[in-house]
Amino acid sequence: MTYPISEDERAVIDQIERFCAEVLAPQAAKLDEDSIFATLHLPAMAELGLLGLNLPEEMGGIGLSGPALYAAVEAVAGACGSTASMLTAHFLATDSILLGGDARLQARFLPDAAAGVALGAFALTEPQAGSNPADMTTYAVRENDGYRIKGSKCFISNAGAADFIVVYAKTDKNAGARGVSAFIVEPKTSPGIDVAPHERTMGLKGGHVFGVSFDCWVPEANRLGDEGTGFRTAMKVLDNGRIEVAAQATGIANAALQAAISYARERKVGGNPISDFQGLQWMLADSATELAAARALSMQAAVKRGTGQRYSTESAFAKLYATEAAWRIADTALQIHGGYGYTRDFPLERYLRDLRIFRIYEGSSEIQRTIIARGLLA
Repeated sequence: MTYPISEDERAVIDQIERFCAEVLAPQAAKLDEDSIFATLHLPAMAELGLLGLNLPEEMGGIGLSGPALYAAVEAVAGACGSTASMLTAHFLATDSILLGGDARLQARFLPDAAAGVALGAFALTEPQAGSNPADMTTYAVRENDGYRIKGSKCFISNAGAADFIVVYAKTDKNAGARGVSAFIVEPKTSPGIDVAPHERTMGLKGGHVFGVSFDCWVPEANRLGDEGTGFRTAMKVLDNGRIEVAAQATGIANAALQAAISYARERKVGGNPISDFQGLQWMLADSATELAAARALSMQAAVKRGTGQRYSTESAFAKLYATEAAWRIADTALQIHGGYGYTRDFPLERYLRDLRIFRIYEGSSEIQRTIIARGLLA
């Protein structure tokens, strides 16, 4: 697919694609097999500027457009899903500061985040508040010249290595979504933060997620925006994040499709490559069509991301279709590989395991359908 990006952005993406092919892809199976945290790649990623792809140049980032950022995330995911998961979780944290913080907080945290000196985490999900974050029970009460944050979060990517965590908590327990505020917590210097061992997950085994408990104090200066504005910030951040989840899905789906095409050309039955069989050709054609459709829907959202207009419905379209289509594409690719696709000698089973979470996190497929329906009926 031809992305609507500039020549300068194309040069950046070409460099990222070389890095993905030479560094990330050869180690992806090892990260998965041994559950090695993808922070292994942080120094090399920082050198390339990957941690600041989403941030403007004045904040130390590269400032890619929405379409170019989509292409970059897709490339990383196609090489290593775990690394893409770690990277995009960092984007959720920095987007929170970019969209919800004042100039002082942006200057304090974003240049280091863009340079890869500081890794971010985004703490919204709770054990009893997943699909409806407004049900969160983590709260923040005034104490001295700041706030005491108490509560727990779950499935927080990067938390075990994070230098800063954007935590969403209730400052008004009776105001629902309007009572949610956002804070920057620095776990390496703030007592009262307990990070549990990383979860043992089905896929993205190198993109570690953690449970985090809070009983810590933060200064008022670490609050993002006014009290009660946190939920609105989180929803804007997730509009971005859902496009990046779609990019991860299409990246892995494309890797699966390319593997299937190569295998179909090489595998022979009766002396002929199985790519000669029309039934298999149609399987490849259907997968390629679904991938193109997923990219087109995602690119629609990515283009709108930079216009200043709302794009919640477009990002829901992208995440819903791309994540579900990617699963079908990878499943078809495994089917084409036959019994070999079911073994760990081939990457197909890893692609499927990695893809499965995308229909759940950052808003499940069911939540995306709700968002789309609300837009239709509004």
